[in-house]
Amino acid sequence: MKGNIHSIETFGTVDGPGIRYIIFTQGCLLRCQFCHNADTWEIGTGKQMSVSEIVDDIQTYLPFFQSSGGGITVSGGEPLLQLPFLIEIFKKCKKIGIHTTIDSSGGCYSNASSFQEQIKELIQYTDLVLLDLKHINRKKHMKLTGMPNDHILDFAQFLSDHQVPVWIRHVLVPTISDIDEDLAELGQFIGTLSNVEKVEVLPYHKLGVYKWEALGLEYPLAGIEPPSEERVEHAHKLLTAHLNISQ
Repeated sequence: MKGNIHSIETFGTVDGPGIRYIIFTQGCLLRCQFCHNADTWEIGTGKQMSVSEIVDDIQTYLPFFQSSGGGITVSGGEPLLQLPFLIEIFKKCKKIGIHTTIDSSGGCYSNASSFQEQIKELIQYTDLVLLDLKHINRKKHMKLTGMPNDHILDFAQFLSDHQVPVWIRHVLVPTISDIDEDLAELGQFIGTLSNVEKVEVLPYHKLGVYKWEALGLEYPLAGIEPPSEERVEHAHKLLTAHLNISQ
């Protein structure tokens, strides 16, 4: 079993608990205007790596995982585009006691029987999902990402129904995803989910602009500056207003 891999980070500290081995998969259906990994969009490219060679490499970092409460995070791109690969690697990781996390936008979630069969198998070996909710408003989500959000909200509900622990992530982009009305509505939706352990507001940044330029793409958010700390704190309050969790 092989996966299409963009890159690997061996000492990640921001994509799940503890020190983490982060696999960035290749391929994504969304075209987020703020994406800092635009070079992961193309499907079917990247370096092909086998599950066994990745797991062998992961095991060399076991002492760091065990001492920090860390593990493996599969990000992207969109990892759910490679479900068989995820299932196989998570199976092997759970056999040796490694905490498993998926960082996903849910952009390829589907009610098709084949997808459902695989996703239900995958969550048996998944300890945590970092779920990126870009926008609650359907039309604004389409403008921001190129796709509607109906299936993404369905994915959030699926994870809640199956009690898969989730950390919600929301990228706060001034004038686009930091409107109080939208944040309050998203907070109400988050409050309907029964599996949310944490909400993270990720301030928009410009670190990916050079990738867009290198790819010959026009960066769509030119001129937009990162949000203030006050706006980030305010957004967090709105997004967690209906949750009874300690942040």
